[in-house]
Amino acid sequence: MQLFLYPKLLKAQMNSQSHFLSILLIAFLASFSFSFSSNVPEDPLVLDHHHHQTNSSGDHDEYIKPSPTISRTSRLAILSWASAAYHSASANNIVVNVDSFGAKGDGGDDTQAFRKAWKKACSSQRGVDLVVPNRNYHLKPINFSGPCNSPITLKIYGTIKASPNRSDYSDDTRHWIVFENVTNFRVEGGGTIDGNGRIWWQNSCKVNEALPCTIAPNAMTFFGCINLQVDNIRFQNPQKMHLSFHECVNVKASNLIVTAPEDSPNTDGIHVTGTQNIKIMNCLIRTGDDCISIVSGSRNVRATDIICGPGHGIRSSIRHLLHDNFF
Repeated sequence: MQLFLYPKLLKAQMNSQSHFLSILLIAFLASFSFSFSSNVPEDPLVLDHHHHQTNSSGDHDEYIKPSPTISRTSRLAILSWASAAYHSASANNIVVNVDSFGAKGDGGDDTQAFRKAWKKACSSQRGVDLVVPNRNYHLKPINFSGPCNSPITLKIYGTIKASPNRSDYSDDTRHWIVFENVTNFRVEGGGTIDGNGRIWWQNSCKVNEALPCTIAPNAMTFFGCINLQVDNIRFQNPQKMHLSFHECVNVKASNLIVTAPEDSPNTDGIHVTGTQNIKIMNCLIRTGDDCISIVSGSRNVRATDIICGPGHGIRSSIRHLLHDNFF
């Protein structure tokens, strides 16, 4: 299987912040003080899944390990040091609060306030904590675009709820919240993303065959993001899919609660397409469709400690998938 490279991703990576690059550069240089070994196996990122396909000769695709490689102990030491340095730098982040840009969290439309807050955060020369306080905010469809100057941590403590007016989606019927071309981005905080999907389900041809089939938006989409973490967030009642990763690289999705009624149409929990190196861990997924769906172009996908049900399990069209502790 080919490794896909995306110009947008490369452009975003080149525009990454200088202090984070410095950390990685130091970590790289430090690696030369460690011994190298070509005989130590790599961490198990890829494993044949029981839905895999074979090539025309009947053989499976092979995962070719690069050689020489840094030993496992050395790699863990380097990554641990780099992680500690990065988190030390993140302690000096500036705070950008959506309320400071006019968000009210009182049932009105907060879209413009969120857009202004993102513009401020994305243009900062220092790392940013973008804070959504513990209130209920309502958003129309919105696109948060990069590349940004520095790492951003989006801390969602409250609830972000979708506009119930289907006419608000006339410009883009496929998406509600989109993060595009953002590097070194983290979403956390224990808050909730609520797609307010019931109005969409009621108008679905899968629920009422007398109605015409129409397109519904996905609740949250990450497109072309690099070094992305989504942790400790609740996703509920999406218009269509809860969470989608599209053409991203190096993703960790962990400690997520993803829920929709069993009879809600097309409400996949986590959808992965064209994405490389993604770990999905410690998630509770209860949906009306696939708990996790993975389509072509994705590579190095690992799902561990997933509780699924109701839902249709994992649907995968890729040849290699590693999963364990899937209930």
